[in-house]
Amino acid sequence: MAKMSPFSTLIVILVSSIMIHHLPLASSTQWCVASPTSKEKQLEENLGFACANGVDCRPILEGGACYNPNTPLGHASYVMNAYYATHDRTDYACKFFFPNSAMLTTTNPSYGSCVYA
Repeated sequence: MAKMSPFSTLIVILVSSIMIHHLPLASSTQWCVASPTSKEKQLEENLGFACANGVDCRPILEGGACYNPNTPLGHASYVMNAYYATHDRTDYACKFFFPNSAMLTTTNPSYGSCVYA
């Protein structure tokens, strides 16, 4: 095997380091959203709970970035995720506080100007 000079070795290490930092990585970010099989009553309770416990619910009000689709499922998904995001994104913050109506997803539910944290 050919012996590399110290300078060549340094160049190889530098280029390798730069390339490693530019590799795409799989995202482990999750979002807490309403399950499509949720009952409307449960979604309304989730909305009330989240909005009463520190979530900024203005984006789901008429004229807000997340108002449309104007459905309990859409609005609940936004506020459930906002609550989850402000509580360290733990499974507990999603599934315990929103029983039988929450699910975690790795697909970012943001759309248009409605950005899920």
